Amino acid sequence: PDASPGYCWPMRESRSEVLIRLPTEVQPTAIALQHYSKIATPLGTVSSAPKDFTVSGLDEKGQDETLLGSFIYNMHKQPTQSFPLQV
Repeated sequence: PDASPGYCWPMRESRSEVLIRLPTEVQPTAIALQHYSKIATPLGTVSSAPKDFTVSGLDEKGQDETLLGSFIYNMHKQPTQSFPLQV
């Protein structure tokens, strides 16, 4: 995927939700979050990078939600960061 400025999945609010439906049941062990690096921007900033986020899983009916983890994306580290999920 292209993580260059302008080719991302923009979130307009300070709080947003993303739902990803998979065709089969999975047991995820980690999630990776990628944001463009500051060297890829004209101003050299990544102020729009996410910070605090949570990951939840839904049962096959999409009704029961389970918290898989709460994380902090550090914009001063690598653009792609991996976070282990509670399974």
